[in-house]
Amino acid sequence: MKINHFLLIGIYLIGITSIKAQESTSLTLDQAIHLAWSKSNEVSLADSKVNSSKYELQSKKNSQYPDLKLSGQYQNFIEPNIDMKFSTNGSGTPFPSGNKLMIGQLSANLPVFAGFKIQNNIKISENLYQAQTATALQTKEEIAMRVVNYYASLYKAQKTLELLKDNQKQAEQRVVDFTEMEKNGIIPRNDLLKSQLQVSKIQLSIDEMNNNLNVVNYYLISLLKLPMETNLEINESDFINFQINNIPTDENLALDNRKDLEAVRFQEKASEAGVKLAKGAYYPSVTIMGGYASLGLQNIITIENAINFGVGVSYDLSGILKNNSTIKMAESKSNEAKNYKEILTDNIKVEVKKAIEDYNLSLKQNEVYVEAATQSAENYRIVKDKYDNGLSNTNDLLEADVEQLSSKINKALARANIIQKYYELLSTTGQLSQTFNISKI
Repeated sequence: MKINHFLLIGIYLIGITSIKAQESTSLTLDQAIHLAWSKSNEVSLADSKVNSSKYELQSKKNSQYPDLKLSGQYQNFIEPNIDMKFSTNGSGTPFPSGNKLMIGQLSANLPVFAGFKIQNNIKISENLYQAQTATALQTKEEIAMRVVNYYASLYKAQKTLELLKDNQKQAEQRVVDFTEMEKNGIIPRNDLLKSQLQVSKIQLSIDEMNNNLNVVNYYLISLLKLPMETNLEINESDFINFQINNIPTDENLALDNRKDLEAVRFQEKASEAGVKLAKGAYYPSVTIMGGYASLGLQNIITIENAINFGVGVSYDLSGILKNNSTIKMAESKSNEAKNYKEILTDNIKVEVKKAIEDYNLSLKQNEVYVEAATQSAENYRIVKDKYDNGLSNTNDLLEADVEQLSSKINKALARANIIQKYYELLSTTGQLSQTFNISKI
């Protein structure tokens, strides 16, 4: 008996654990987006690229500062043999043998003019850093839109599944009623089979919707880096109930706010600086040099405070002849950047126009679906009343029921579709991240 008692306790605890593991998790859309930003590998990669560009920019700026080098040597010779061909000592005294050498040097080089190469290198890095920063923000924008789409799809699947299950209960009750009526000879067996067939069709729809729901749920929890057993439940208040304001009406806002276009503009500036950098090979390089040296060879010579300074000039004459192809290549890349910017600008205008039309269409569809839901409910009521009074057949009843279910689903999803199209419009105009306050990251 004790073993059975412990076994029951174990099964109970396992059941509690299993129930907890299957509990649904609810996240607002705002929470989901911020979680995606903090967990996404794509966002982390984009931020890493920004940091790399920042350090590269600092490295380029360091090239305008002086180069300081300090070196020293100490050498010990083992009784060297020194044979001097001249002597300042007429007495024939042997020349002293130095077996210790010490050298210390400090040198400084300051670039004064390098054909504007240093300045243009810095401009290139500055613009690439700004471009990478804009690209990182665009990555966050895309991640946010991906979460919105998954969120909307999951909400639509859950709402559809809820309505299907409600309709399934009604259909199953109809089968029970028809079974009794068929036994009593009130309706033909064919009508019963039709009601049973409708239950089967609803079950197929439920199974398909469950499959879609599980797939979308997996996509979303993978993006949010949540445990694989997590089931996200979307509450209507988390997705639909908010005020829609400031609807964009043209592409001007997008041309000012889109971060991918901003990144391309900075890349274009970097390519223009690249052309100037290539042309810098036509100029000489001028450097100010200075240094200090100290040398000591035991018993022979000592040099101290050997200070030197001067100006160095270099001119790569062969580079003047070879640099033409480098300049043409830089100009070609600059033209590529300009053309890509124009192409992206045109694409953005098309995207904004389509997003505006899709949003307006969703508003019109919602009005129609709301009206259709009212009409289908009234139609079902009338058909059901006629059927109960023997004035309508089973086909009419089942058809009216299907139309009512379809209208309910369309009405429920139309509201979510408006919000989804609104967010898509914000995304195409570069305002989606601002809506969810990107500074919280």
